[in-house]
Amino acid sequence: MVTDAAVIPLDLTGDVADLTAALMDVESVSGNETALADAVETALRAYPHLEVSRDGDSVVARTRLGRAERVILAGHLDTVPLPTVPGSRGTVPSAWDGELLYGRGATDMKGGVAVQLALAASLTEPARDVTYVFYDHEEVDASLSGLGRLERSHPEWLKADFAVLLEPTNGTVEGGCNGTMRFHATTTGRAAHSARAWMGENAIHAAADILVRLRDHSPVTVNVEGLDFRESLNAVRIWGGTAGNVIPDEATVEINYRFAPDKGIEEAEAYVRELLAGFDVVRTDAAAGARPGLNLPAAASFVAAVGAEPKPKYGWTDVARFSALGIPAVNFGPGDALLAHTDNEHVSASAIRDCLGALKSWLG
Repeated sequence: MVTDAAVIPLDLTGDVADLTAALMDVESVSGNETALADAVETALRAYPHLEVSRDGDSVVARTRLGRAERVILAGHLDTVPLPTVPGSRGTVPSAWDGELLYGRGATDMKGGVAVQLALAASLTEPARDVTYVFYDHEEVDASLSGLGRLERSHPEWLKADFAVLLEPTNGTVEGGCNGTMRFHATTTGRAAHSARAWMGENAIHAAADILVRLRDHSPVTVNVEGLDFRESLNAVRIWGGTAGNVIPDEATVEINYRFAPDKGIEEAEAYVRELLAGFDVVRTDAAAGARPGLNLPAAASFVAAVGAEPKPKYGWTDVARFSALGIPAVNFGPGDALLAHTDNEHVSASAIRDCLGALKSWLG
């Protein structure tokens, strides 16, 4: 495992799959991105056609060719924590098994970051001006996001006509993304000794109707600009009670709603409150989704260049941040998103190379 990447140069001109392995060997769990950011910054500053800037552990590199259109290629440097199960393959350092590359960040998303770096080094005269954004703190609370910090501190760095977020999509364009929000639904009762339960009111039992309503709820599928976004509304945690011999006087159900990008936050919240009418419901977190925007010229040309039928993004990604800035954005990157964060995280060398080829052909 590399602990100080600043002294280790990254080869941006070799095999992009080998570059992915080198990036993975630099442990960069959220909050520990400095070593990798140092390595990325040092490597990019070697190329005179790039203007390189840094804010905290985010690095931004830009071409300045005066093209009619500017595109952002964005990816985060951080990963989720390393697995704790002995013998897990989704850890650090990386390991090859044939053409499969195993380790933390293989799909989420050091393969995508490697593609960004390879393009930044090789495209000295792209048809579109390109801004390459490498940011920290994506895998944690949204308030810590490096991309959000750039938006607040250096909005001029994020001006563009179109953005591609290199999250794993199995090499298919995924347009927009669902929004997400969380709620606490709380019931109250009256504490009593469990041997004399009739003297109290059981708050956990009172929460049963919340769970029944959620169980019986049928999630809808909403077509937005030609893509079918499937919603989901689920209890994700429940807690309450103080001891094994006390009737609980409070219980809370945490609920997660993934809503289609045809809804804003207020409309989505109203939908949940209507379903849970009569209960004490508090919204604890929310992030709006993003409409696909695939009919816009830049997005349409990108979809045509990739060639595969575009799909919706069910999870939330930072395309929503770009959408909020008025920048159409899509997800497109190497690897299977279902492998992200797993103890078996891996990506194929061919998937990384194919992603690089598709973007180079489009930007060339």
